[in-house]
Amino acid sequence: MPQEVIGVLPAAGRATRIGPLPCSKELFPVGLRPADHGQGMSPKVVCHYLLEKMRLGGISRAYIILRDGKWDIPAYLADGTLVGLHLAYLVTPPTRGVPYTVDQVHPFIQGALVAFGFPDIIFQPQDLFSRLLSRQASTRADIVLALFPAHDPAQMDMVDVDDRGRVRGILLKPPHTHLSYAWICAVWTPAFTDFMHEYLTRDLGAGSRSAPADEGPGGRELTMGALLQAGIEHRLSVESVSFPDATYLDIGTPAALQKVLIHTDREALDQLPAREAR
Repeated sequence: MPQEVIGVLPAAGRATRIGPLPCSKELFPVGLRPADHGQGMSPKVVCHYLLEKMRLGGISRAYIILRDGKWDIPAYLADGTLVGLHLAYLVTPPTRGVPYTVDQVHPFIQGALVAFGFPDIIFQPQDLFSRLLSRQASTRADIVLALFPAHDPAQMDMVDVDDRGRVRGILLKPPHTHLSYAWICAVWTPAFTDFMHEYLTRDLGAGSRSAPADEGPGGRELTMGALLQAGIEHRLSVESVSFPDATYLDIGTPAALQKVLIHTDREALDQLPAREAR
């Protein structure tokens, strides 16, 4: 029987770099989609793009991890009918980084493959998760990363990969590097799910799991890139799929949000009838 694949999306952040916003960052409208009733167009929110690609990858259910107060996300997405997935929600207190947020779902994903992505990043191609899952099936790797040409290597987790796609290491926001690719999303097996849970519990302690918002251990945030590097050092097998001609759009900063809005505004205008566009 094929192993189930479950989507996991961390949505517990406060969007302090682009706030204040009238809604959760993940629900910021950045495009258009066909209306549910079949006529005209409706707004398409940021997280819809990731959930859509998960569905196209054959994933049928996903968990979205929220913080207290982000009730507009389940109010909008509800049971997932809008995006063609079965959705469930977990609520977390402020944590010391995304890995702690993701680890909240540990009891619900044991034994499953996980498809992971950040719901504030828009990317192509549409079949990305299918290709990641195919790579995992052929290599039996513990983790498979989707690699994209980095827009700004100093602000990204840069990936050192050999000519066969095996990941040798991850450099966290290096000020200078010869590396070209950053990871954007991932697929992983129960081996990494369990490693993450054990690592966070052992090295930082269950009592250190919670923290003031946006504060990490010793005042520093623990990132997913740092945890992936810890997994590599623990000898977990990490493979990759490179998308050299693909791009990604991140709405996490004012400059990036401006790029997204310019890009999607052009697409929206292209879809308007000529009379409306005038």
